[in-house]
Amino acid sequence: MATLEELRVQLDGIDNEIARLFEERMKVCGEVGEYKIQSGKKVLDRQRENNKLADVASKVHGEFNKKGIQELYTQLMSMSRKLQYQKLVEAGALGRLPFIAIESLEKEKARVVFQGVEGAYGQAAMFNYFGESCNGFHVHTFRDAMEAIEEGSADYAVLPIENSSAGAVNEMYDLLDEFENYIVAETIIPITHTLAGIPGTKLEEVKCVYSKAEALMQTTHFLDEHADWQRISVVNTAVAAAKVAAEQNKEQAAVCSAYAAKLQGLEILADNINDEKNNSTRFVIVTNQKVYLKDANKISISFELPHESGSLYRILSHFIYNDLNMTKIESRPIEGRNWEYRFFVDFEGNMEQPAVKNALRGLREETRNLNILGNY
Repeated sequence: MATLEELRVQLDGIDNEIARLFEERMKVCGEVGEYKIQSGKKVLDRQRENNKLADVASKVHGEFNKKGIQELYTQLMSMSRKLQYQKLVEAGALGRLPFIAIESLEKEKARVVFQGVEGAYGQAAMFNYFGESCNGFHVHTFRDAMEAIEEGSADYAVLPIENSSAGAVNEMYDLLDEFENYIVAETIIPITHTLAGIPGTKLEEVKCVYSKAEALMQTTHFLDEHADWQRISVVNTAVAAAKVAAEQNKEQAAVCSAYAAKLQGLEILADNINDEKNNSTRFVIVTNQKVYLKDANKISISFELPHESGSLYRILSHFIYNDLNMTKIESRPIEGRNWEYRFFVDFEGNMEQPAVKNALRGLREETRNLNILGNY
């Protein structure tokens, strides 16, 4: 029997030959890419790839080797496509992305909308990004805000998309897919919830607590200490404060910000009741214009995939190959198609960067309904 060192020498020899053949294969793949540039053919030929996988599997023995060689060739063909996408981009075949780079947003002249009422965290986010003297107004729902910028009654909307403890705001992902509006910036604000009630109210008098569903989730530990309290969801924390103030009932309280409580003349019954003391919410600044700031460094996209094994794995390889750091992935059900999902991905980059262009070219060919939601 050969020694371990002798076996390793054999493997090194085989690996050297594999490396040589890999370079030879990629050279031919590059020529294939040149041909496709000239002929206008698509890079991805799924039927050709399926035939190749079946062919190479027929040339080896045993189920382990058959599965292994198909996985190997799946990667080889993926690398071939990425090389061809790179050549297409270098040849200008990506086409101009329909986004215009701008130096800055016109904050002073902008009309800005947020969801909720005076005192909402959305208002705080608006002030944080646009300044407290901005020309802002509020609407009842997220949809109302998206419609306001779509129809032009507002230039920008400030809307929550993610909380550090409660996670994604699912409705916002659905609306970003539905409306042709685009993210141009983001701002993150700390979220500190209080329990507020009519002045003079004692905790033992409270029977019902109002707030936004996410705020009730973010204060579960405190609320669970009062198991007899009924929890009722409303559209916004500030709306909850306004309701309690309007009804003047000591049996009611609101989970809201201290600012909302002050605006409504409520008394803080318990302060800083968050489960997570470092709680914060990421808000996105949305507009109906396809623009991005020149110094933008994050891109949000959405896409659909074939409902088959390995489809997401293959798509994520475009970020790895182009050295792009993916910072977030979410999925949402596709309406009318049970158990199929639309994916939302955030990754670092700017649309002017070659690596981003390469990745977008590959994603455009290998996904369904790719949408660039913004570069910010």
